[in-house]
Amino acid sequence: MTKRILFVCMGNICRSPAAEAVMKRFAEEFGVDVDVDSAGTHGYHVGEQADSRMQLAAEARGYELMSRGRQVTKDDLDGTTFDLVLAMDRENYDALQAMAKQPNSHIRIFSDYLGDEWPNDVPDPYYGEQEGFDEVLDMLEEGCPLILQTLMGDDIFAADFDDEM
Repeated sequence: MTKRILFVCMGNICRSPAAEAVMKRFAEEFGVDVDVDSAGTHGYHVGEQADSRMQLAAEARGYELMSRGRQVTKDDLDGTTFDLVLAMDRENYDALQAMAKQPNSHIRIFSDYLGDEWPNDVPDPYYGEQEGFDEVLDMLEEGCPLILQTLMGDDIFAADFDDEM
């Protein structure tokens, strides 16, 4: 059964489109049936491609950011459209919960899938330097496999581990 994941940041041009691309690659590598999308809590960049700096950082790691910016809708949050909605930070999480008008357990913060050594928020690299885009990708590459494992079950990694024995 296909699971659906939505990644959400503020403008949908840096963190969430990168998360979409990273998750799609992991899902493909592990043979997991997952539908991935991204959106922003604000409509600043609707229809635009991902930020060129994020595109460069992602391309350096073999990811292609193909999505166009869109704003999250109430239908995205109703619990039937997506199995999991992941906000990149607390501010966007709070905005999603307010838009949903009731607490929803399928709306989470990305850092719920990261170890304690990582920040609580995936930092917005938009106003920073290039290393901020790389840090975002590091966090996404760390968290996406655990998200897949949580949604699909521990056995998705079994084939990888068996091959190493």
